[in-house]
Amino acid sequence: MNRMMFMACCYNDPEMLIDPDTVYPIRPECRDDAPKTRFKPRPGLTLSPKRWKLLHNEEGCLDIAGMIKRVQRGGIHPTIKGEVWEFLLGCYDPKSTTEQKNQLRQQRRLEYEKLKTKCREMDTTVGSGRVITMPVITEDGQPIQDPNSNGGERPSSVGAEQQTSSDTPLPKEVIQWKLTLHQIGLDVNRTDRQLLYYESQENLARLWDILAVYSWVDMDIGYCQGMSDLCSPISILLEHEADAFWCFERLMRRVRGNFVSTSTSIGVRSQLTTLSSIMKAIDPKLHEHLENLDAGEYLFAFRMLMVLFRREFSFVDTMYLWELMWSMEYNPSLFSMLESNDTSKANTQDENALKQCGKFERKNLQEAKKDEQIPLSVFLVASVLEARNKQLLSDAKGLDDVVKVLSVLSHDDDDDNDNDNDNDG
Repeated sequence: MNRMMFMACCYNDPEMLIDPDTVYPIRPECRDDAPKTRFKPRPGLTLSPKRWKLLHNEEGCLDIAGMIKRVQRGGIHPTIKGEVWEFLLGCYDPKSTTEQKNQLRQQRRLEYEKLKTKCREMDTTVGSGRVITMPVITEDGQPIQDPNSNGGERPSSVGAEQQTSSDTPLPKEVIQWKLTLHQIGLDVNRTDRQLLYYESQENLARLWDILAVYSWVDMDIGYCQGMSDLCSPISILLEHEADAFWCFERLMRRVRGNFVSTSTSIGVRSQLTTLSSIMKAIDPKLHEHLENLDAGEYLFAFRMLMVLFRREFSFVDTMYLWELMWSMEYNPSLFSMLESNDTSKANTQDENALKQCGKFERKNLQEAKKDEQIPLSVFLVASVLEARNKQLLSDAKGLDDVVKVLSVLSHDDDDDNDNDNDNDG
């Protein structure tokens, strides 16, 4: 299934209530086991294509405060998710005109093509429409000749023709990069397998290419398991591969710390410690119970924080949760902050800027929490635990029980779908 077929849900009425599974179809054999989807666009609450257009002036500048308010109320309509996400993640300055955005988009596309060309020179699988799933190089940099393809529905795909012996040793960074390529492929072949979209080898290869190029760009982190879960929705939503890459790169700026690990700590360790402190304060009885189960370090929440609930909720609901978090955490200085790598710009107390902030970010700035930037995701995990208080206290007799209780979040009944259907003018 190609991209146009996948996204070709043509709505005569963009405000109509739609079944998200028609936009992101699930393979028939996976429907029974797929997590339940709760989110549906709601007229008057969800940011619609009509409202999105009205939020831009004649020059193309965006009313970011209006956009943030609407996303916080009801998420984003599927047909415009990709372009709205680009703003939520800081790819573009909301004050920029249509011409300025187009110039920057073209500049980034050219830059991505240069990066991809460089990667293709190091390994010809990049951009070939194939996916590497077997090692292509040894730890000391020697090419592995003729790793066999498996020939299945999701083929392995690296050929011996791309690996040639050379007396010139490969640079350390090239060896490091090439050692990650098969792991990216293995993860890509496991990511969102229930979606019909990934029945296409072309779409699998696109996701692999984006992650392979990112692994080269960010050599300090490289590729880590979980990144494919974060990249997949972006790759699906944004039609142009370069746009998807830069949107993913901006997302990684937010969560990059989750993947930093050393011999003594893991990336989300500080968040787990904060979560422990929060639970001890708001629900000391549950916290004590978890401590008695040897779960006081909250390692069971590692995956939730690492990949932002991708495994706990359905594909559609996860995207809805993400855009709510990003809108709540939005700061109008985000674009300039990312462009200059100057995080101090996020701490402005300018009244007009505060009005353009998401609710969570505004509260942090008003309370001058400059050195205590706790991600909203930590509070979300705490709210999930609090909501499961009774079940955890009564049913959890060991750590495995805690994991089991939390693994069924997406299968709970949802009684919160009835909302006011006020008009979206």
